[in-house]
Amino acid sequence: MSKSAAEMKQKAKHEFREMVVITLYFALCFCALATYSMLLLDQFHVKYWNYTFALVNALVITKVIMIGEAAKVGTRYEARPLLLSALYKAFMFCLLVLVFHFAEELIKRLVHGGDIAKVFQEIRIDDLLGRTLVYFCTFLPFFASREFRRVLGEEKFYDLLFRSEEAGRSGRSDLSASS
Repeated sequence: MSKSAAEMKQKAKHEFREMVVITLYFALCFCALATYSMLLLDQFHVKYWNYTFALVNALVITKVIMIGEAAKVGTRYEARPLLLSALYKAFMFCLLVLVFHFAEELIKRLVHGGDIAKVFQEIRIDDLLGRTLVYFCTFLPFFASREFRRVLGEEKFYDLLFRSEEAGRSGRSDLSASS
């Protein structure tokens, strides 16, 4: 029983760490985009200062990604080249995020008293598709790095990313020896 509890605790720590890393990545991307929008709108004397949306969006997308990964979304091409796998995952998760955003808009408008027909007329599909394009561009490097991590293994991936050159060389020699 204690071994099971220890495993659950370890899994919870791993999931929390994953959530923090994913959220930080998307928060950085979306806050950078919010800053760009703020600077662009300032040229037209429009005062716009909203990082809250970027941070909440990062949290929501993190949750969608974690749910999608638990449901094994996008695993169909994992045996193919990493680029193809990363592109496929970026596309599939864009669709998943688009569905979640659409559902969120639908529920939000229904809660505020809109009827279904009016809700579909009021939802700005161009805005949702524009956001999806931004998500796709942020998902590509995200899923590419996750695919590298999946293939190399977490330890080797983090050694290559955060450790000294020697750790990187030992990782490379291990990879060339296995070829």
